[in-house]
Parts: sequence; structure tokens; C-alpha cells
Amino acid sequence: MIGAGIGGLATAARLGVKGHDVTVLEQADSVGGKAQSFTRDGFVFDTGPSLLTLPAVYRDLFLKTGSALEENVDLQPVDPGTAYWWPDGAHVTLPGVGPAAIANTLGETFGGTAREDWLALMARAADIWEITRRPFLEAPLSGLPDLMRLAKDPKDVKTVAPWQSLRSLGKRYLQDPHLRDLLDRYATYSGSDPRKAPAALATIPYVEQTFGSWHIGGGVHHLADALAQRCLERKVTIELGTDVVSIDLLGGEVSSVTTADGRVHPADIVVANADASHVYTDLVSDSRTRGPLRGISKATASFSGFVLLLAVKGRTPGISHHNVWFGQDYDAEFDAVFGGQPATEPTIYACVPDDPEMRPDDAHESWFVLINAPTHGDGKNQFEWTDEFAQSYADQMIELLAARGVDLHDRILWREVVTPADLAHRTRAPGGSIYGTSSNGMRAAFLRPSNKSPIPGLFLVGGSAHPGGGLPLVGMSADIVATQIGRAKKRR
Repeated sequence: MIGAGIGGLATAARLGVKGHDVTVLEQADSVGGKAQSFTRDGFVFDTGPSLLTLPAVYRDLFLKTGSALEENVDLQPVDPGTAYWWPDGAHVTLPGVGPAAIANTLGETFGGTAREDWLALMARAADIWEITRRPFLEAPLSGLPDLMRLAKDPKDVKTVAPWQSLRSLGKRYLQDPHLRDLLDRYATYSGSDPRKAPAALATIPYVEQTFGSWHIGGGVHHLADALAQRCLERKVTIELGTDVVSIDLLGGEVSSVTTADGRVHPADIVVANADASHVYTDLVSDSRTRGPLRGISKATASFSGFVLLLAVKGRTPGISHHNVWFGQDYDAEFDAVFGGQPATEPTIYACVPDDPEMRPDDAHESWFVLINAPTHGDGKNQFEWTDEFAQSYADQMIELLAARGVDLHDRILWREVVTPADLAHRTRAPGGSIYGTSSNGMRAAFLRPSNKSPIPGLFLVGGSAHPGGGLPLVGMSADIVATQIGRAKKRR
């Protein structure tokens, strides 16, 4: 196993309980991949995922590999859910769970047909979820034949509407522009542009609102710690600080991996929990990787993130666990980010957990602030994130937050800045891309690399492979890979 991110650990645990001899090699000095944390002076921050949705994915994993999820992490429902602010002064704080309760709140806030519109949209999203969940998210996906399965039923095709964008779906169902902004935001959960991402992404708010938003006591990063412990219980070996430099082949099949210290680790199966482009470009040399690489090259990379970790004194009235301040022009933000420029008036997201384990005392707050950002690099549609610019941009974002009603200037004890360049260095995700490829375009799902590679014995897991990024989908990818490996072993 290459990489001890959430996908790698989840796969290792599933394989370990089935009796496989599993070794996980991780180049960093801690597990978790992008699901990391930062701690200083009693302030604790999740620097990766800040919420867990669809916990059933991990309940299934933990039950099938040992004890229940709730026996291994402190799973807490987030309620209220997310607070939203708009430039025109509109504000709403939504319940953490329940499409009907959320629709009622939207109706009370915005009036008109807001309640009925949101319920109709979620009903459509529920139908899309039922159609796509098993064949397209919980099963392998390899190309056009998989798409043809959907085409067998014209009603399903009409419901999923693969030709329709999330933005156009919102225009069809939602009359109030505030609600359209809410829907657009869910495209960013996969690093995508709502004008190009498929309407099927409406399943993201449906899942979040139907199955709830969840926090893990002490931080979402503790999910990685619990998975690592489960791996150890299943006799999985985890080696940290061990950098894999090549995947070796013999007779056209996987035979071993070589690490930077010169060791050769024999393996008849290798699971790569690393960005697919890194795997196919840097770790394995074989003509059969050209197909997947062509797909990756045709896809739009997901955007990255600019992160501020703020140690704040005092408590902020009206702040929620999850908070969003919309900018004046969402389209201008997407144009900038996907065009390789930091947005000047971006939407600002802040996670401010009311969690005693994540702050020194009740008189302080830990703020994780995230702004959508272009990936790092000197290529087309990339931006070179220098330390000097990063500090200046951080100042701008704090000023912008103050202009939007939350002035933290005199309350910030210290701050840490994490740029796309930092993400690229720490995770080896190209340019610091958070989700690998975005969901932009009708064919995006089919351009994303399959879990089973064209090289016998090599499998891919994690956000850059099928079915995509985010904790629920990464957990699904682990299940898919473990099942595929089981079948491959039986055939041998």
C-alpha cells in the first residue's frame, strides 16, 4: 500500500481483516494524507476535511473490520449546520439535518416559493441518488459501457440529465438567487465550477441534509487515527517516513515497490493511495498508462485552497460550526480560480468548532478559514504562490472578512498560512489540487482514473480515482478496491 491517507488506511483495514499481508508505506511522518491537523498553544485545527457526511460508509467499514465507528471516534451531529451571509445583508442559519426542516427555514427567511422550490429540488436529487448510488458510486466505473447501463431506462436518463449543469438545474428549480448560490456552493465540494459540473452533484446537498453533518470530537483528523489503529489491530504494518520512488514490474505485472532508502519491497498487489497523475507519471513506467494519462489530461484539475489558521481570543456572537460569506460575483470567482488567478472578492468559508478539545479554553476560538484558489505552478491556469504574496493575500482576506461583518483584527493572537504550494509539497497532489480532477463537464466521471489500473496487480484508491474526492467517496473507493482485489485473488 502506497500512502496512509484515509483511502489507503480504509483499504488496508478491509484487506487486513480478510487475511492479506498488508504493509502501508507513507512518505510523511504521520498518517492521514490530506486529513491532517495543526496544534499550537492549545489551539487545534483540522487542515483537511472539516466535516463528515454519509457516516454509514465508515460505519460499514468499522463494523466489518472490528468494532463500531462510534466506539472508536466521538461522532457528534452538527446542529445547527451552516450559517450563510450574502452581500445584500441576507442571512440564514440552516438546521444540520432534514430537508423539510431546511426548506422550512429557507421559506421563513426568503419567503415566496423558497420552501417549495427547495423541496422540489431535493426530491429530484433523491431520485438521482437512488439511480446513481449503486452502479456509479459503489461499483467500479471503467468507461462508456457503464454509461450505457444508465441509458437502458429513458426515465433514468431524463432524471439524471447528464447533459445538464448544476447551475442550470438550479435555475430550473430555484427562483430566489440566494438559493441558487446555496446550490452553486456544493460544486466546490468537488473542486468544480457549477456552470460546468453535472446536475448530479445535487446529490451532495441531498446527502448532507438527509444523513446529517457530523463532527468528530477533537477534530475530523481523528478518523485517520482511528483507521490507523484499526489497521494495527488487523496486523497491518505501517511505515512512516518511507518514500516510494517506483512501482516495479516483472513480466508486465506488479512485482515490488522501491523506496528512497534503496529497499525493495516484494508485492504481488500494490494499492496506490496517491494522486493518479503522480502514480502514472512518476512511479511506474509502462505504455499501458497512456490511456489513463490521456483521460487526466483531458479533465480539468480541481482547484486548490488557500487556508488561514487563526488563533482567536474571545467568542464571536452568532458564529456557527460552519460559516459561509458569499462574495459579490460568484462567476467572477470561478473565472479567476480556474483561470489561474486568486479571486479578489471570493466566498469565504470558516469552520469554528464549538469543541473544548480544539481550543485552550472557553475564552478562545480556533478558526479554519478556506478560500477557493488556483493550483500552484507556472503552467496554464496556475499561479505561483510565493510566501510574500501569501501573507499579503492573507491580510486582504482578513480585511474582507471584516468588511463582511466579522472583524478579527484585534482578536487574532497568531496565524498560520497554508498555500496551494504547501499542499503540493506536503501531499504531492499536482499543484495542490484538492480533489485531483474536477467534475467539470459531462464526461468528467469517465475521465477520472479507474480503481483497477491497466497493469495487473496495481490498483488506485483515493480522491483522484473513481468515484472521486471527499470522505464518503474515498471510503467507497476503498470498498471497491478491496472487493476487486478479493476477486482477483480468487481468479489466481
